[in-house]
Amino acid sequence: MRLATAVIDNRTVFGPVVGNELCDLGADGRWSCLADALGAAQRADVERAAVRAPHLPITELTWVPPIPDPKRILCVGLNYSDHAAESDQAQGQLPAYPTIFTRFPSSLVGHGAPLVRPAASMSFDYEGELAVVIGETARAVPHEHAMRVVAGYSCLMEGTVRDFQRHTSQFIPGKNFDRSGAFGPWIVTAEEFDLDSATLTTRVNGETMQKAQVNEMLHSVSALVAYCSTFTTLEPGDVIATGTPGGVGYARRPPRWLVPGDIVEVEVSTIGILSNPVAAG
Repeated sequence: MRLATAVIDNRTVFGPVVGNELCDLGADGRWSCLADALGAAQRADVERAAVRAPHLPITELTWVPPIPDPKRILCVGLNYSDHAAESDQAQGQLPAYPTIFTRFPSSLVGHGAPLVRPAASMSFDYEGELAVVIGETARAVPHEHAMRVVAGYSCLMEGTVRDFQRHTSQFIPGKNFDRSGAFGPWIVTAEEFDLDSATLTTRVNGETMQKAQVNEMLHSVSALVAYCSTFTTLEPGDVIATGTPGGVGYARRPPRWLVPGDIVEVEVSTIGILSNPVAAG
């Protein structure tokens, strides 16, 4: 099942995407947003409601992040060995624990919306990632049970303003410029996604810049969910961005910064393609 959120006629709609239509669950009145409908126990109810829900042509929709306002967006740095090797932050060491920082919802746009290179910097970089979306409330969940709380997966472009990221040892300023990243186009539910075979690819103007198997992550999805749930309560709709592989722009010689007019695509097999143009801020 593909689950999305969009806007039509200044109204937010959400629900399963079936073929070329979105089934608007909001018309049912049971769920106020997509996060409310993510739990595995509700899957049969969602499927039944989708049949009788209004069906909206996706050509008439403007995509927004599948979860427009998650309570938590937890991002993982240095989670692929090739990216850790090219990173000056890692200093040649693989992290023993996940490197966690946060993004704010205002830093993410939906599929098709412009990414904004801020006027404050020319060092705007791309990072393609697999996003994990939580479907059940979880605190201190054991590693062996962690996958039970995962609702599904999506694509994420973790746009980074590198000079602001390096102002101090804290990543947050460089990761949170408004509209600097993207999330979507939808969530593919966990039972339809194979972590062992999925491939992550990032392209800029059609040129492949990053490519990796997602099972090459240093800290697995189950390990990340278990670790994050140790220090905070995870809730439905929370997002964990699982890290980017090698090939980012700043590590290239010369660096490949994003500029207005570029098109950035993040593709994860089974999920699809998240595509966004770059605009000047």
